[in-house]
Amino acid sequence: MNYPLQLSFKIVAVAPQLSVTDTNGNLIFYVKQKLFKLKESVTIFADVQRTQPLYAINADRVIDFSGRYHFTDHNGIELGSVKRQGMKSLWKARYDILEGDRTVMTIREENPWVKVLDGLFGAIPLIGMFAGYVFHPAFLVSRPEGMVVMRLEKQPALFESKFTIKREAEIDKTEETRVLLSLIMMIILERRRG
Repeated sequence: MNYPLQLSFKIVAVAPQLSVTDTNGNLIFYVKQKLFKLKESVTIFADVQRTQPLYAINADRVIDFSGRYHFTDHNGIELGSVKRQGMKSLWKARYDILEGDRTVMTIREENPWVKVLDGLFGAIPLIGMFAGYVFHPAFLVSRPEGMVVMRLEKQPALFESKFTIKREAEIDKTEETRVLLSLIMMIILERRRG
């Protein structure tokens, strides 16, 4: 993939839409969430028309405070999962990326104060519409020994959330897919948090 990747989350649509494009503007992933689902289930497509399913992400429970989200490819083959660290994520978002039951990487918020200020500013009537231009939370994906492999950072945007994904170290194709699916699920969940 040609990095940096651009992740765009359109929040003005009736059904939220998320797309990931490479540095040349080529679509890599597309998601249009289904509304009113008790148990989170996300299908990731290769096209906007949603004719080519690539991956599925399914929650292991209805309440997702500490939920685990399993990834499968279009043939149903298990690729791994991501698990939100419930209590640890109240202050500073933290997710574990798993292969089977083994944590292979972690996503953590770089600076929790930025997320808090972004949420507070966004809650101010009228002025809050411009919150997307002021504070930019960032998330780091790292291996257990601490080496950062990817960085996701919110970018200035008005009626949608835009993020840039940068690769910081070499990772293999399977790891790359697992990390990108984890970041997509994290963005969907963190959007609800504020």
